[in-house]
Amino acid sequence: MSPIRVFLADDQELVRSGFRMLIEAEEDLQVVGEAADGAQTVAGVLSVATDVVLMDIRMPVMDGVEATRRIVASGVPTRVLVLTTFDLDEYVFSALKAGASGFMLKDARPDDLLNAIRTVAAGEAVMAPSATRRLLDHVVPTLPTSPEGVDPRLAVLTDREQEVLVEIAAGATNAEIARTLYMAEGTVKTHITRLLAKLQIRDRVGLVLFAYETGLVRRA
Repeated sequence: MSPIRVFLADDQELVRSGFRMLIEAEEDLQVVGEAADGAQTVAGVLSVATDVVLMDIRMPVMDGVEATRRIVASGVPTRVLVLTTFDLDEYVFSALKAGASGFMLKDARPDDLLNAIRTVAAGEAVMAPSATRRLLDHVVPTLPTSPEGVDPRLAVLTDREQEVLVEIAAGATNAEIARTLYMAEGTVKTHITRLLAKLQIRDRVGLVLFAYETGLVRRA
């Protein structure tokens, strides 16, 4: 099986060196490139096949948010894992909106970071329920007020899919959703797959934001 190809984006060479040593010590991971600013990151990812970018938020020339937005807009299958100093960094929400698949603290344990890379490469979002709830507490008040009535974007979803989406927005795990809605966990996964496809959203984080933006879930 081919190793997961990782691109490092951070303006501090010492940080990149530390990540490189950590990643290259793993048989299933490989560093394919690195950059010190967002513009170099975009150019590098578009020229070298990359599975996951470890993306620093605050970089010169072009920040990690704009770099994430351009990588996602390019259509390449690369996933972005945002690295930040604070878990409630004001830029994290913007990066998630731009298409990042989750975020990790720079001081996370090495094993947690490595597992996060693998998780993102597998197409999942790195957002534990507790982190989802903290994020919502921070960013929901900043979302635009949803229009009165039913948002037309919800029309493509069945009632059951909307129920699942509500639970996802609350930060529930697949197992918790299965218990709450009295369905098999495999069925929950099927519904989530359909939600992502119908709404053309990349991952679970995007589903959470969509639920609040459309007013399906109302802020407290």
